Amino acid sequence: MQIDGIKPHHVRGYMDKRGEQAKARANREKALLSHVFNKAREWSYTDATNPCQGVKGFKEAGRDRYVSDYEFRAVWEKADQTLRDAMDLALLTGQRPADVLKIKREDLRDGALWIVQNKTKAKRAIEITGELAALIERIGARPRERLSAWLIQDDDGKPLGTFGLRSRFDKARRAAGVEFQFRDIRAKAATDTGDLAHSQKLLGHRNREMTEQYVRARVGERVSPLR
Repeated sequence: MQIDGIKPHHVRGYMDKRGEQAKARANREKALLSHVFNKAREWSYTDATNPCQGVKGFKEAGRDRYVSDYEFRAVWEKADQTLRDAMDLALLTGQRPADVLKIKREDLRDGALWIVQNKTKAKRAIEITGELAALIERIGARPRERLSAWLIQDDDGKPLGTFGLRSRFDKARRAAGVEFQFRDIRAKAATDTGDLAHSQKLLGHRNREMTEQYVRARVGERVSPLR
């Protein structure tokens, strides 16, 4: 089919079929198609209207998964050393998976870990103290065949990418018999601080209400009994 032949009913048909098993993925794939089509229009490959326009996506429920200490440790025990580094770094910094993987050694300076978040462009300077300092020291002290610019790397110097992270994490959680996603570690970090103000700063949320909703959805709101 030529690009000009793609019509909204084709997109709708694909969405309905894909949505039978993966509604969230169907939404992401429609967004990708829309982006590709807009680029095609921008580069004069077509002047047809974007076929994704007006095609509604599926409603998605927000995640409310809280990862217990036991679950985290169970997967950690089945992980290889590189994945353990990534899990620990995600937990201690509260950053999204992509932001954890892109951390370079040059981002460690002046006693802090400097991060610019991909999604919001929020800037964070996380103090290198306590367990985070011990983790970075552990990573730096490990013998390597080749040293990479990235903090999370294999012994041969290759940085851990998104696909590699997912593959290794899926393998470890299957071996542990535990079901949660790597991105849920960020929510665990936010919840485990026990301090909403701290969590808001660590995660880079714009306001306290966002952090409150983020945490409450996972552990519930603490209330007093009747008597």
